[in-house]
Amino acid sequence: MKLMDIFDIPTPETRIPMPYVIAEAGVNHEGSMDIARRLIDEAAEGGADAIKFQTYKAGTLASKDSPAYWDTTQEPTRSQYELFKKHDSFWKNEFEALKKHCDAAGIAFMSTPFDVASAQFLNDLMDVFKISSSDITNKPFIRILCDFHKPIILSTGAAHLHEIAEAVEWIEAKGNKLALLHCVLNYPTADENAALGMIPALKRHFPQHAVGYSDHTLPKDMHILETATLLGARVLEKHFTHDKTLPGNDHYHAMDKKDLRHFLTRLKATLASVGSMELRALPEEEPARQHARRSLVTARPVQAGQQLTPADLTWKRPAHGISPRDYDAVLGMRARHDLPDDHVLSWADLDNA
Repeated sequence: MKLMDIFDIPTPETRIPMPYVIAEAGVNHEGSMDIARRLIDEAAEGGADAIKFQTYKAGTLASKDSPAYWDTTQEPTRSQYELFKKHDSFWKNEFEALKKHCDAAGIAFMSTPFDVASAQFLNDLMDVFKISSSDITNKPFIRILCDFHKPIILSTGAAHLHEIAEAVEWIEAKGNKLALLHCVLNYPTADENAALGMIPALKRHFPQHAVGYSDHTLPKDMHILETATLLGARVLEKHFTHDKTLPGNDHYHAMDKKDLRHFLTRLKATLASVGSMELRALPEEEPARQHARRSLVTARPVQAGQQLTPADLTWKRPAHGISPRDYDAVLGMRARHDLPDDHVLSWADLDNA
């Protein structure tokens, strides 16, 4: 799937499409361009459609007394400002270089802006703006991003329905295409708290917009993303790292290229097993249609000219003769010639009364 295709809602959907997969590198580069390039290469190798970074300066994102909201046993930094300060060194020149590397690697470049200055230079590098769950109530910032006249992907973590609806109204008023990503703002999210039922709920409440899922569960076997796809997520976003054993930040709940490759292989097989969402007999079932269904069969010998009664008929396999669906039409017809017991009836055996 191409990036712009995620905003189109096929009506009706006859197949579950492969989702657009965004590897959320965030700031897992930890200020190293070499690691950032490695993340790009490994995301491309793993099969991601896009890799997304985060662009911010700690001083414009969080006050110095902003408390942690993540698992401090995994990331011990207790101040948002201090954590963000560790990873805010990339700016315009770095992201321009990373965009070029993405182009060479054959993967789409994205980065979530967290301030107006970063949005301005990222506008030249991206076709779509991603808005973080944390900014879903940030009306002025959402309006500014919409004024770049590009599609918006909005995560809906920690939001009530009325807050999502309000943000949707602000974006719709600007005329931007929109995709809504269900998200749980809890790092890591326990599988039982993934709340994937919100994906069809978003589709029900906002049928005019594409729906996806931004995941914070531990990768394990990636079944959460598979279930999200089956529930209608057309775009998937999950944190991505080159080394899941690294301490802190977003490494501990991120997938790596091996996880990603495993997921995509398994998902393709699952979607193949789902197939078309239309009711029909498959070509592979034709032998069963011919041999496992039944025909009308004589239950006793019938003489030529005799009218058929219920006592003369039964139904047996195979389906090479008159179908039992025509039972009522056959009753009262006359045998054209003598019919033995256990004879599979055909229309050539019968005349109208």
